[in-house]
Amino acid sequence: MKITVLPHSIQEASTFFTRWRGWMFRKKPAKGEGLLITKCNSIHMFFMAFPIDALFLDENNQVVALKENLAPWKMVAPVSGAVATMELPAGTVKAMDILVGDEIQYQLKKVVS
Repeated sequence: MKITVLPHSIQEASTFFTRWRGWMFRKKPAKGEGLLITKCNSIHMFFMAFPIDALFLDENNQVVALKENLAPWKMVAPVSGAVATMELPAGTVKAMDILVGDEIQYQLKKVVS
């Protein structure tokens, strides 16, 4: 296990609506951004226009599962042990060598409303 500090500008989605919406309907891929979706152990890619990387985190911010280059219109079934999902630009997992078991550290920039 290693600690990975994300340099991304992380926003938090914590309400029903912001968790459901995520990055849907966004036209351009995220660059240097991330979205932490709390109380979330599965995601869908409906109405997405670009792929993303997704980290499924436990209560200690450890990666319990990850999906790289998750394509639009795909779904990820509930991940056992995950309490939050971090959506990141496609390629982040590979570029930062993130593995299952790694601890993810980040700083929240703002809460999505």
